[in-house]
Parts: sequence; structure tokens; C-alpha cells
Amino acid sequence: MKEIEVKISRNEINYDEAVRFMESKVENIHNNLSKELLWFLNHNHVFTQGTSAKNDEILKSSIIDVIKTNRGGKTTYHGPGQRIVYFMLNLNNKKKDIRKFISLIEDSLITFLKNYNIEARAFKDRVGIWVIKNNKISFDKEKKIGAIGLRVKKWITYHGMSFNINPDLRYYDYIHSCGLKEYENTSMEELGINLDQSEFDEYFKNIFIDKLKRI
Repeated sequence: MKEIEVKISRNEINYDEAVRFMESKVENIHNNLSKELLWFLNHNHVFTQGTSAKNDEILKSSIIDVIKTNRGGKTTYHGPGQRIVYFMLNLNNKKKDIRKFISLIEDSLITFLKNYNIEARAFKDRVGIWVIKNNKISFDKEKKIGAIGLRVKKWITYHGMSFNINPDLRYYDYIHSCGLKEYENTSMEELGINLDQSEFDEYFKNIFIDKLKRI
């Protein structure tokens, strides 16, 4: 596998600026002018709506900005304490299977969480990573800790995954997250785990790249 560049951003990145960067990067990858990229970052407070989102998924639009975006999926929240991973990867030299690629992201985060005694899983009818239980807290119903929304252009992926480390979960009260009314979101903090972003970046990167080599 060709070397994949890894970009680590510590400051909050404006959402629109991030999308412009990714679109430029995808073109450069397509034209063999740039390496593939994994980008770890944080956004400022924003609700984003993917291509299948509906307006009634926003319950209170005056709280923070709402941005219509070109990723797949519905409505979600981004903000401080939530780590974003954007995947600018060329599936032309891998398996051209979007569902398999999404499963790869889900499986990587599930593997990551196992090391903190957190049991999580994915569901076919709702994309994302869902916590079932951990060694400190059990839920009556699974809670979402990671959301996924991708776009693919010329078989090059962009956008990606959000993972809740220690965001203010109250922002989820103002949306139907991922279009789902009956489920709640959780975070590592809520699960009683103090996780450093740098630790997540390094550990998740290694797990994901190792799994990527197999497709």
C-alpha cells in the first residue's frame, strides 16, 4: 500500500474551510498530485445536514449555525470535544465497495473501544457506532458514540467520521441526530473514561490503517 499522509489539527477548523480543503485534495489525489490523507481535527459548534437530511431534524435552529453539506447522511452535531476523522482515500486501488469501506470505519472504532472495555456494534439499518455496555455503565437502549457520513468522487472518498470524546451532549437535544428520534448519543466522558485526543488519534490511526491493508 502506498504511504498515506496523516494530518493532525489541534485548533478548531471551520467546517466550510474543511470541505474546500477536502475537495481540493480529492482532485489532487485523482490527478496523482497528492498522497491519500487521513485528517484528524475538531470543528467549532455547528449542525450539518447531509444529502438525505430533512428540515424537521433540526428542532432549534437558532442555537448554532446550520450548514447544508454534500456528504451522505442526515443531520448531526459537531463541536469541541468531538474528534473528526476525514478519509481522503483512493478506492480505485482498493476494493470499490462503499458499504465495505463504511464497515471498515465502523470496525476500526469498535476495535478501538474494546481496549477500554466498551462493547459497541454497528447496525445494518443505521450507520454509525453504537455502545451496548461497558464495565461501568449499562444502557436500557444502545447509544451512539460515532457517526459516519461520506461522499465519493471518482472513487475517492472524503468527509468521514465523528467520535464523541467529551463534547457537550446537550446540543444533541436540539436535533434528531442522524434522523433518529428514539436514540440518544453518548461520549467517552459519559462512560467514565478520560481520553486524550492525541491518544485517540494515534491509536485509531494504527487500527484503521492496519485494517485498510486487508481490502
